[in-house]
Amino acid sequence: MLAIAVGFGAALVAQKYWASPAAPLMGTPEEVRAADFWATELPDLNNKKQALQQWQGKVVVVNFWAPWCPPCRKEIPDFIRMQERLGKQGVQFVGIALDEADKVSAFVGESGINYPILLGNGHAASLSYSSGNRLGGLPYTLLFDRKGNAVATLTGGVSEARLETLLKPLL
Repeated sequence: MLAIAVGFGAALVAQKYWASPAAPLMGTPEEVRAADFWATELPDLNNKKQALQQWQGKVVVVNFWAPWCPPCRKEIPDFIRMQERLGKQGVQFVGIALDEADKVSAFVGESGINYPILLGNGHAASLSYSSGNRLGGLPYTLLFDRKGNAVATLTGGVSEARLETLLKPLL
């Protein structure tokens, strides 16, 4: 766990020089191994395994994050508002947390996150990488269309306006 935290911490420092929260780095969706992604199961905050494929058929926004990550904490209120506003149109946010369950639960409780949060444990770093996160930075966000195809990857904090621009054609 410490190695994951150190690796992502180093990536955050590097990210300061390569991406700003206002202008996340866009990756190429072709880098995402969608079949591997959708085949993954991760525990939720109640330690119940959740299959990612349960959200296929919706426009899915997957966000790799950690409670100790300042840009992650900054974008989560936007995600909460967008889930509330766009959920009826078939948009589903899913957070994959990279930290210990108790720390994630405490942050979820204080922030009022209204979308599923899964615990990445040691598997999240490799899932993030196979999903196109070559820099290993946090936050890292993936957008999938209703067919389960990756349409965008973003490394760094993403604003509500930017994400809405990317989601609009998918609704």
